[in-house]
Amino acid sequence: MSKHPKKAPPTGKVIGSNRKASHDFFIEDTIEAGIALLGPEVKSLREGKTNLGDGYAKIVKGEVILYNVHISPYAFTTNSAPDPMRPRKLLLRKSEIRKLIGKVKENGVALIPLRIYFKANGKAKLALGLARGKKLYDKRESIKKRESDRELNRLNKGNRFNT
Repeated sequence: MSKHPKKAPPTGKVIGSNRKASHDFFIEDTIEAGIALLGPEVKSLREGKTNLGDGYAKIVKGEVILYNVHISPYAFTTNSAPDPMRPRKLLLRKSEIRKLIGKVKENGVALIPLRIYFKANGKAKLALGLARGKKLYDKRESIKKRESDRELNRLNKGNRFNT
């Protein structure tokens, strides 16, 4: 059980999510960050053309940079489209970055993008997870637990009408 409660899921339109993250990592905490994007990238995000699969974030010179997140080029751009895999700066407060530096210095903790979404005010946000890698036996245990929960729900659903 983690020390910090997980935040509520984002309110707004979820553009892309990293489903592999919950399978490969224990998500200890989540942080909402803004993303420094160019105009065509925002238009492409509105169309839902993004892939967070292999993405990660690093702290470089006091800034949090997002790597390996693919945002497809917008088809109707008039000038040259930005590189779809370019590193993007995440917008966080200095105090939040200092907390992240302390937590990332622990062994085995990584910054993983969980989902990209638009808030009600139209700003693109990224849910960034503080993640600790799972071992193979942890993954098997997670699968076993999920299947047993599914089985219990299925049995309870059948017994609901018999009472």
